[in-house]
Amino acid sequence: MKTAAVAPSSRADQLYARLQEARARSEELFNIVRPAALYDRPVSERHRIIFYLGHLEAFDWNLLSEPLGLSAFDSDFDKLFAFGIDPVEGGLPTDEPGDWPTVDRVRGYNTRLREKLDAAIRAAGAGDPGLASLEYGRLLEVAIEHRLMHSETLCYMLHQLPVNRKYGQPMATLPPTQPHARRRMKIPAGTATLGLARGDEGPFGWDNEFEKHRVEVPAFAIDANNVTNGDYLRFIRDGGYERRNLWSDSGWGWITSQEHRCPSFWIPGEDSWSYRTMFAEISLPLDWPVYVSHDEASAYARWLGKELPSEAEWHRAAYGTCSGVEREYPWGAEAPAARHGNFDFERWDPVPAGSYPEGKSDFGVADLVGNGWEWTRTIFAPFAGFQPFSFYPGYSANFFDGKHFVMKGGSPRTAACMLRRSFRNWFQPHYPYVYATFRCVEH
Repeated sequence: MKTAAVAPSSRADQLYARLQEARARSEELFNIVRPAALYDRPVSERHRIIFYLGHLEAFDWNLLSEPLGLSAFDSDFDKLFAFGIDPVEGGLPTDEPGDWPTVDRVRGYNTRLREKLDAAIRAAGAGDPGLASLEYGRLLEVAIEHRLMHSETLCYMLHQLPVNRKYGQPMATLPPTQPHARRRMKIPAGTATLGLARGDEGPFGWDNEFEKHRVEVPAFAIDANNVTNGDYLRFIRDGGYERRNLWSDSGWGWITSQEHRCPSFWIPGEDSWSYRTMFAEISLPLDWPVYVSHDEASAYARWLGKELPSEAEWHRAAYGTCSGVEREYPWGAEAPAARHGNFDFERWDPVPAGSYPEGKSDFGVADLVGNGWEWTRTIFAPFAGFQPFSFYPGYSANFFDGKHFVMKGGSPRTAACMLRRSFRNWFQPHYPYVYATFRCVEH
């Protein structure tokens, strides 16, 4: 007997399933925190962990409840957990653990909120599969990617949490790799296409990803691999943190105020360096990409007489080809898979640079996607034709202040959906905790 074909899921069903998967990612993170640590603040510039337990749900509610016709049931929590904070210069949050509600109250709020939202989303999908009430699904895309972004933020926050404040997990086996000499790849002059075309039926994009445009990029040379811990150690041993001429004015002021002059993932010792992985302290892995702030990456580049790539140069090296055709991903058109790089929550930590030869660009540049975001020298600013989201006007516009730099690529804890060519990340130059590495260019 012939089996009837199963109709494909509606867009509403697909988005709802993705929302559930994103929730599972964030729950995984809260579950590794020991209960007594939920009120800790692992990164001084950010909220306590308890805030994020409520924020991920409150954001969804504040975004979706009105379009779905839902009435508030706890407006105090809706407001308390509404907004996170950007790392700030100078002023730091001063709240105390006792200023926050109990975990049981927050989880109760989350449970009730999800029940109401889920029922309304399912009803909307059944009555309107196109999800017109949710801007044709775009609001759900925002909720999904916002949660996945915060899952990465939580990861690097929890990375700074002492090991005994977390439930440990065994370290994953590292992929095989061969030692490599530091090489530069010559990138011929050509075109880099940045951004998305408004109205495309392609992937979702945040407001700063529009409009699509082309940039002519002169020829340059770029490191085939990211700068590693071993490379950066030579910079430290050569007095890189003591040489004023290598640092910007603000960078020098920041680095001289630090107790330890080294990457935030490194742990100083009397005779050697250790490294803070998510669940253990290990000997410094010299072949892993170094995670540093923009100031530190820029100082290293100046030490070599080089500089960081621009956003357009990075695009050219990642997506350009010898034939002139641009790719969707460095390796081609195929959707991201485990053999292409270290991303999509597969691992908690980096792996040796150059571990994924199948992920190289057509120009032979490795690890452009995954294993660490990559700093550029481009200040985060709008593309021509920028229009803020009406439902989230400050998402990007609040950071067009000349004080944030564009990062590209992705880290071990970056979701696959955000590995798209147009995605832009950004941070201030003094912020050392994010999973960000770099490579240098010469002209």
